[in-house]
Amino acid sequence: MTKSLKASGRRRALTIAGIVLAVVLAAVIGLLVFIGNYFYDFALNPDSPNAFSPTAEVVGSDAGTSGEAGAEDDNLWLVNSSSPAWLTSRDGLNLHAYRVDVPDTHRYAVVCHGYQSNASLTGGFARHFYDMGFTVLVPDARGHGLSEGDYIGMGWPERHDIVDWCRQIVDEDPQAEILLFGISMGGATVMMTSGEADLPANVKCIVEDCGYTSVWDEFAEQLHQLFGLPTFPILDVTSLVTQIRAGYTFREASAVDQVAKSVTPTLFIHGDADTFVPFWMLDVVYNAAACEKEKLVIPGAAHAEASSVDPELYWGTVERFVAQYIA
Repeated sequence: MTKSLKASGRRRALTIAGIVLAVVLAAVIGLLVFIGNYFYDFALNPDSPNAFSPTAEVVGSDAGTSGEAGAEDDNLWLVNSSSPAWLTSRDGLNLHAYRVDVPDTHRYAVVCHGYQSNASLTGGFARHFYDMGFTVLVPDARGHGLSEGDYIGMGWPERHDIVDWCRQIVDEDPQAEILLFGISMGGATVMMTSGEADLPANVKCIVEDCGYTSVWDEFAEQLHQLFGLPTFPILDVTSLVTQIRAGYTFREASAVDQVAKSVTPTLFIHGDADTFVPFWMLDVVYNAAACEKEKLVIPGAAHAEASSVDPELYWGTVERFVAQYIA
């Protein structure tokens, strides 16, 4: 009888322990799911009330403007001088771009804006390329501006969109010679595009300004800077949520891996005072690139401010580099 009571007590204790463990595990899983979805909305959902908004310093630069005097006038020029262009993405989104044509040219510049910005704020860059004799196409990235989309792709799904914008140009003008330019997230986008096997050979060169090595690296930096938090388990869980909700993971969204496959000559630009996309990322992507390449460091330039800190060096280098590949 005593042995039976003891055995029964042990079974009850094990049952209670099992219930407690299950409750604890369920609570932990629930908390991780909440955290993953919270940081997904914070970083990638442009419509969320909790969406990440860069600091005032970054808003003025990462927005995609040149940062130079007259940039607001350039933005108005872009909107008022352009005609709309449209593209249906491979996953069915209606994507918008501004296009300003130069008559009788086969030279095209595709200009990619920064994080939580839109094409209408890239007038400074667009006008420079227009003045260089390029027909300019400035897409609104998915989830930005007039383009459809309920998440920010950080350049990874956008790489297919840029390939398709280039194909649209080539279908219209088989003799097209195309330059890809991007700043910040746009810089990462054109680097990620560079490694795609179906990128038309008409893309002759790429200029990227302060793009990040990978989405994982960039979010790890921001998680530490903004919250003082480690990557594990927050970034791991958020990456899993992103795979479920947006179809990609932070680690696979790698500019480093893409430039290692690139055959398109690329100019890499970064300001050495950049902490938002840290300056150390420049050498990582540059060293990984398998293509013809050049890099430009602008001393004292913070994030996306290289063109305004030293416009003469910046645009002189860009024009010389581009002239090597597009006559």
